Formats: sequence, C-alpha cells, structure tokens
Amino acid sequence: MSTHFVIIVAAGTGSRLGGNLPKQFLQLDEKPILMHTLEKFAASQSNPQIVLVLSEQMFALWDELCKEFDFHIPHQVTKGGNSRFQSVKNGIEFIKGSPKLSQESKIAVHDGARPMVSSKLIDELYSTCNVDKPAVIPAVQSTNSVRMGNQDQNHAVDRQMVWLVQTPQLFMSNLLIEAYEQPEENYFTDDASVVEKLSNNLYLLPGDQQNLKITFEEDIAIAQQLFNKIKRYL
Repeated sequence: MSTHFVIIVAAGTGSRLGGNLPKQFLQLDEKPILMHTLEKFAASQSNPQIVLVLSEQMFALWDELCKEFDFHIPHQVTKGGNSRFQSVKNGIEFIKGSPKLSQESKIAVHDGARPMVSSKLIDELYSTCNVDKPAVIPAVQSTNSVRMGNQDQNHAVDRQMVWLVQTPQLFMSNLLIEAYEQPEENYFTDDASVVEKLSNNLYLLPGDQQNLKITFEEDIAIAQQLFNKIKRYL
C-alpha cells in the first residue's frame, strides 16, 4: 500500500433549495463529478491513499451514489469543517492516525470539483516533491492582461509574473502537518498560502490549462466537451 496520501476536499453542501445538489455530486459524463476526481488519482502511478472530506450531511448520499454507480475505488471518508482550512485540517488529523504515515510520506490536497486533473500531472507533482522542494504547487501563467487595484485606481502588471494556482498541491507530510497547526487566517485561500506563512520555500510546477475547477453551471458543459475530445483520441 502506498505511503503517500491525497486529501480530496469536497465538504461544500451547496444550496438545498429546489433540490439543488452541491456541484461535486452533479453528473459529468454519466457519473458524479467527484467520482471522476477520485478515478484520476487511482489511475496514477503514484496511487496515493485517498482521504475524502465530506460534510456529514452528505455521507448517506455518497454511500447511495457509490452503490448506484457501482463505484469501488478504495478511499476513506472523514467529515469536513466549517471552512476549507478546517476541512483540510480534519483530513490531516485522519492521516495522522495511519500507520503508513512517515517522514518520507507526501500529502496532496485537491479540490473535489477539479475532475479534469490528469494522472500525468499528479505523477509529476509527486515525483517533484522532495525534501529540497517540500511544497510543489501547480500553476499556469496568465494569458490575459492583468491589472491590480480597484475600479478607480489600478495599474498594469506584467502577466508573465502572474501565476494562476491549481490543485493538487503537494507537500512533504511533516511540512503540511506543521503548517496546519497554525491558527486559521482569512487570507488562507489554499494550502500554499497556509504553508507560505510557515515557509517561503514554494516551487511552482507548470500546471494544465484543462485542469479547470467547476464553479459555475457553464463549467460542466466545458468539462463535458473536454471529456468528449479526450474520448475521440482513445
């Protein structure tokens, strides 16, 4: 069994009005988005142990979906918190109880709503992360012109210096565990920002433009087009 791990954060509950489901449970290419995400990690050569962080309200739904779609990829489920920081922290606490955790272990943190991540990128991240590069962050350079400031006062920024951060983000286990012992801050928008407060040793690995995060309804349509394109070349 792998001594490496991935925490897949999918604890958002979304709006229940009108029967709406949280985005990670919506269907993409005939199965829930979250299942595609887990499959990418299971298909990677790194094959990390998967820890899925869900809202307790969604435990029963996830069990039902796994039965309905005959989904058997090995994974363990733990409950989420009131924020992304707390959900990742809960995932880390779960991993700390594993006998497979060691100083050499690597822990990835990934958004459940990023089902287009490639197994190739996953493996590149795990192989790049080491004691000399203990925090490896996938990112793509901006292709748009960028301005900083507000509506009234702003200025141009060299877009070659702007990186759009993705997940999964890879960390040596001891670094991530120590980072999440810090108090939560409002500016902790991802795991890189948590680790950055502890250590500035962050390495940016070129990510994948197709590794989109499904945030809006139209993102599902874009992801489906990408799936259709991939299947045409299989």
